[in-house]
Amino acid sequence: MCHLFAHQPQRDYESQTRSLRMGGHSTSIRLEMSFWDTLEEIAAKEGMSLAKFLTTLHDEVLDHHGEVKNFASLLRCS
Repeated sequence: MCHLFAHQPQRDYESQTRSLRMGGHSTSIRLEMSFWDTLEEIAAKEGMSLAKFLTTLHDEVLDHHGEVKNFASLLRCS
């Protein structure tokens, strides 16, 4: 029953913390590798570096909501 989930590569659900500069500030974000892979793919399709893509997304959320409460969760849900 759970073969679909149990047999996925462990790398996909291992987490990794990455340090980035967003809006002139250093920050760290911890996500599972499958999320990092997807974000890198989206950034490449947009013609941006990952840091630039994340900064753009962060700034858009900030403009829309006035604050960004949990950016890592936002990235997972997006």
